[in-house]
Formats: sequence, C-alpha cells, structure tokens
Amino acid sequence: VSNAGVGMAGPLECQSLAAMQSLMDTNFFGLVRLVKEVLPDMKRRRGGHIVVISSIMGLQGIVFNDIYAASKFAVEGFCESLVVQALRFNVAISLVEPGPVTTEFEAKVYEEAERANYSRTDPETADIFTNLYLRNSKDVFASLGQTPEDIAEHTLRVIEAARPPFRHQTNAAYTPMAALKHADPSGALMTDAFYKLVFKYDAVLRLSLR
Repeated sequence: VSNAGVGMAGPLECQSLAAMQSLMDTNFFGLVRLVKEVLPDMKRRRGGHIVVISSIMGLQGIVFNDIYAASKFAVEGFCESLVVQALRFNVAISLVEPGPVTTEFEAKVYEEAERANYSRTDPETADIFTNLYLRNSKDVFASLGQTPEDIAEHTLRVIEAARPPFRHQTNAAYTPMAALKHADPSGALMTDAFYKLVFKYDAVLRLSLR
C-alpha cells in the first residue's frame, strides 16, 4: 500500500519550484521508487497487489490545487500505463481515490495557506483564494469530508476483493464531478460548470453544503 503524500494549495505565483519538486518527489516518485522495489518479485512469483492511495484530484483538477493535482494525475497515468503489463503477471494494481478527508494532513495544508504571503500574486487572485477558495473549502470538508477510518475501510475492501478494481472512489458525492470530463471530451462542459460554481454561485454552494 502506497500512502505517502504531501499537499499544496494556493496561487501558482506564490509557490516555489523547489517546493513543487519536493511535492512531486514524494507524491509521484515516492510511488515509482516503491513499485520498482516490489514489482520484480511479484512478477517472478506471478502474484501480488499494489494499492495506491490516489485522489479524486487525480481525475479532476481543482482550482488552486494545480501542483497537487498534477502529482495525482501523474500517479493515475503511471498506474494506468502499468496495469496492463502487471495483469500479464497476475499482479493487480488498485487506485483508491478519496475526496476530502478530515485529517491533520489537510488541516496543516489549510493553516499554512491562511498564514502565507500572497504579495507575489495580484490582489484579485489573492482575494479569490483567501475569501472564496479557503472559505468554501472549510464548508466542503465540514459537509463532505470522510474520516481516515472510513478510507481505511474502503481500502480494506479493495485489498480483500476477489477481483480487485483498478479504480475505487470512496465518496459518491464526487462521481458527477469526475463524470463531466467523460460527458464532453472538449472540456467545455466541465470548465463552464466549475467556473460558475466558483465565481457565480459560490453563495449557493456554501448554503447547500451547510
């Protein structure tokens, strides 16, 4: 089970390349290093199961989570490319894709975001992040967040499955969000829906979450 991960949220201009590279080294290359270690033996004995804790953000990018989402997209692409070869050797790969999970990990990311200096971006972007994104994120976590124990139960079901699924989403509330991309390959439907949700109907979003 690969579960190592770090988070990052905020305006792109305010994040250093060094911090981005460190995040990718943990979230993506940490997984690659692990798989390189365990896969050869699994292939030799023609049996094994690699379970990767990914994220719904590996399927759908979220505003102000550019680098974190990129790392999870990389995880998804890596596993999607590898799974067919692995199956030839009777090795299963499963991606567990949670939405928001209420943990110290998430709390730390948002505490750091609230204290950060946003002078390197324009005032409008800083205002959108602090007064729209952070405020809405708190409501999302309060309304839709899962507990670590819930994610552990989902992961256990994937591990114990007779035929392990390649992808397993833990929060049904996020299924429509991911489905928007498949409904319109041009991306227009997804982009328009998220733009309106963030900039036109944010008050309705907060009210519905509460």
